[in-house]
Amino acid sequence: MSKGERISRFVASLESGDAQARSGRLADHPYYRAFFQCWNEQRYYEAHDVLEQVWLHDPISAEDEQYFKGLIQAAGAFVHLQKQFEHPTHPKHGRRLGPAVRLFRLAEKNLAPFGERRHALELTAFREMLSRYESALVESDYKTNPWTPDTAPRVTLSS
Repeated sequence: MSKGERISRFVASLESGDAQARSGRLADHPYYRAFFQCWNEQRYYEAHDVLEQVWLHDPISAEDEQYFKGLIQAAGAFVHLQKQFEHPTHPKHGRRLGPAVRLFRLAEKNLAPFGERRHALELTAFREMLSRYESALVESDYKTNPWTPDTAPRVTLSS
């Protein structure tokens, strides 16, 4: 089974009993919504994979490619924080705070052109959250991980 097939099955398992109507709006795309469901369940790696499938395989505009790239990078940054939190003394995972900052910066750069809101996501608040995590890491000289399972950020989409 290919990665795309595995992710398709995974997304189907996340959807409620009633499949969401296809309105044609990107905000209603099941993979887009699954990204945020995974995010809120602290399944950042899966969130990354789910949205990457849309970015790589669905016809989307160049602007949306950049937008998705930023969201994927944000999820990747949280993968680093989560792994470092879970294994702080591990030779590889213990050194993930610097790469997290790099991904936060790339995500912020890719999301910067899109204003306050895009595809039902309040981007201003999302970018501010990314910036807070990045700043906390830099201010601690990459010694303190600001992420914990209890304080992990949640993201909701508006209607």
